[in-house]
Amino acid sequence: MSRALWSLKNLTKRAVNPGYERCLSTTIPHFQDSPAWRTTPTQMTSSEAFTETLVANGLTNIFGIVGSAFMDALDIFPEAGIRFVSVQHEQNAVHMADGYSRVTNKPSACIAQNGPGITNFVTGVAAAYWAHSPVVVITPETGSLTNGLGGFQETNQLPIFSEITKYQAHVCSPKRMAEYTNRCFHYAVMERGPVQLNIPRDMFYGDLTTTIPEPMVIERSAGGPAALKQAAELLASAKNPVIVSGGGVVMADGVNAVKALAEALKVPVCSTYLHNDSFPSDHPLWMGPLGYQGSKAAMNTISKADVVLAIGTRLGPFGALPQYGFDYWPKDAKIIQVESNARRLGLTKKIDVGLLGDAKLTTEALLKNLSAVSPVCLDNADARLAEAKSQKAAWESELDSWSVTPSGQSVMEPRTALRELEKAMPDNAMVSTDIGNICSVSNSYLRFKNPNSFFAAMSFGNCGYSFPCAMGAKMGAPDRPSIAYVGDGAWGMSLNEMMTCVRENIPAIAVVFNNGQWGAEKKNQVDFYSDRFVGTNIQNPSFAEVSRVMGAEGIKVDRPEEVGPALTTLINSGKPGVLEIMVSKTLADPFRRDALSKPIRHLPKYKSFV
Repeated sequence: MSRALWSLKNLTKRAVNPGYERCLSTTIPHFQDSPAWRTTPTQMTSSEAFTETLVANGLTNIFGIVGSAFMDALDIFPEAGIRFVSVQHEQNAVHMADGYSRVTNKPSACIAQNGPGITNFVTGVAAAYWAHSPVVVITPETGSLTNGLGGFQETNQLPIFSEITKYQAHVCSPKRMAEYTNRCFHYAVMERGPVQLNIPRDMFYGDLTTTIPEPMVIERSAGGPAALKQAAELLASAKNPVIVSGGGVVMADGVNAVKALAEALKVPVCSTYLHNDSFPSDHPLWMGPLGYQGSKAAMNTISKADVVLAIGTRLGPFGALPQYGFDYWPKDAKIIQVESNARRLGLTKKIDVGLLGDAKLTTEALLKNLSAVSPVCLDNADARLAEAKSQKAAWESELDSWSVTPSGQSVMEPRTALRELEKAMPDNAMVSTDIGNICSVSNSYLRFKNPNSFFAAMSFGNCGYSFPCAMGAKMGAPDRPSIAYVGDGAWGMSLNEMMTCVRENIPAIAVVFNNGQWGAEKKNQVDFYSDRFVGTNIQNPSFAEVSRVMGAEGIKVDRPEEVGPALTTLINSGKPGVLEIMVSKTLADPFRRDALSKPIRHLPKYKSFV
């Protein structure tokens, strides 16, 4: 099909084609309602085949920075109904795609110029990998006929991403463009993670006769019948079971299924580290999150469990490290692990039953299997739940006592700010968190009634994650407030994207904690290096003022009573902006005590540093 005919027919605009409405069950358009060239062999260019395959897989936005390598496809994105969102740095394009996928539970895509534009993707792709986000990372490459000659903006792009993607495709011929593009979307969704579509720049050109592949939908299962029976029997015999609800529960839309199982067994539920939205915080069986700065109520509860049902989690090692001086993970409990990735079953902890299945379907199957028996745990349910309720009340009281700023202190404590933010947070808000001392402490205060609401930097733990993630989440759920928690150090890595928010009309909000330090690393220097501060003290401008100069909103506060109203004002403005909170230099427990030890010095000139 010629470019002129493409423009004349204008058939791919989603506003007039009901075929592009999303299927509720598959998150892709109704393929049978698509234009004729989808299902009938038709002459088109390689760029048209590429773009039509994006559309067939439901893509409406693509994040990146323009480049000559893919400009032939870029030229027809608007006509195809694809919004190209131009960012300030390519890493943030991936984070935006990540946030979009995490709130919508749908695949997303990013693209950039070959060479330096693509290498700037790396950190974002690694973060998406550990967040299990289905991001299609499109990497235009130097031309196939000049590859290896050391030309302009050339590098071998496939090895760079080999360890942080689920699948890599290299388009070797224009005739295979649609095939590989479709397969990338299929694997991103099926294996739940980023995939790489590597395209030599000359592959965007050339005529071919092709059809557009139909997106593939694979039905998931509840796991093997024998394992389900064994797990149900183990749960039925447990006297003090505890459910651990992980990120896989959110991804499988399984929160209600876990709630139904917990209510049937009268079992308390803990959330895994950085998945505070995997069980509703207003439910009486909710105990809070495990992991760094998590809930003592959750930790005390799980420490007494005889059976742990871990649903939708790989049981990552960092999420079970001792906290508050308490090694809380139960040593003798039987563990049932529900995971959709076979390689992660029993990987980090010895398990007694492994269920390879979808978190929602497996939970529903377990409930069905238990319906015919009388679980032992129901006999002592009243006593167990009374103890859980007592633990929650004690934890909230202790948290309140930690969240006070002493009278007369000129600047508020970080925990005071976090408590005030918690009080003011709308029920439907989405929150993303960066890495760092205060942002990590926020794990104690972030509570969500709805799933798909909390997006942390996960185990890759890179600075500069939260704000672009919040931007992508806002695009995916424009009717919900989207708020990023950022330290003043990390904010320097992403504040440039406020210009993107203004230009693209993305009303995301950054809450920036300004205490003039890289807090997490400074705490290590306090605990291990006798207060020798190297590189951890920083000087900042007024971030609220900088935001206003960029054309966004900006409010600076330094008193607790100002925090909530300022957040509400920014949300109600309908504009992007910064809430700059001036806080003290108080630091919480170190983030990585397990990775450090007291220094040893042998040379005489350094002896005083011991």
